[in-house]
Amino acid sequence: MVAGGGSLLSLPAMVFMGLPGPAANGTNRIAIIAQSVSAVMGFFSRGFSDFRLSATLAIVASIGAYFGAKVGVALDGAWFDRTLAVIIVGVVATMLTGADNPAPVEQNTGRGKNLVLGHVLMLGAGFWGGFIQVALGLIVMPILNRVMGIDLVRTNMHKVTIALVLSIVSLSVFAANVDIAWKAGLALAVGNGIGGWLGANSTVSHGAPLIKKTLIVVLIMMAVKLVFF
Repeated sequence: MVAGGGSLLSLPAMVFMGLPGPAANGTNRIAIIAQSVSAVMGFFSRGFSDFRLSATLAIVASIGAYFGAKVGVALDGAWFDRTLAVIIVGVVATMLTGADNPAPVEQNTGRGKNLVLGHVLMLGAGFWGGFIQVALGLIVMPILNRVMGIDLVRTNMHKVTIALVLSIVSLSVFAANVDIAWKAGLALAVGNGIGGWLGANSTVSHGAPLIKKTLIVVLIMMAVKLVFF
């Protein structure tokens, strides 16, 4: 399972198109916001919601996101490319070792455990999300699932709300400091929706293992290009 893996592809792609690192980093948030809104509505329509816990987690994460975005707008040029390449390699390693697999937690309707620790850790997760967003799910989901003991369905429910709120905060910081490519961001938002539909059908037709292997190969190629070309 690759949580929030879209940014792993879209962010390097925008850099390869010629967008400066901070502009690409900020523009990517437009698609994330659109995708998150759709996901939040989808969970709500199926009766999954816990606005109180989602809100407190999102508020804490957004505080971290504000400061993370302040750092993100200053990361440019070769340093941005190298940082992104290192993150991609780290995600690939996580996928290969299976460390991205969730803990087996039974379906529940409770508020979870370790609420204070979960919120403290979410502050750091928010900083990461504001800084670069890539693989945010790989940080947020273990906090919700392993630390707080929330089942996978509700983990995803909280995750998309957290991503929505912190992305709005971080986008505002980037928009105030760099030139956001709004048209590209909106096109990416549409592409995310189409890609999600195609990805779901491909997974059903060919199986998740093939999708995962293909993603790993593509990510390795992108990391090599970021560092050496």
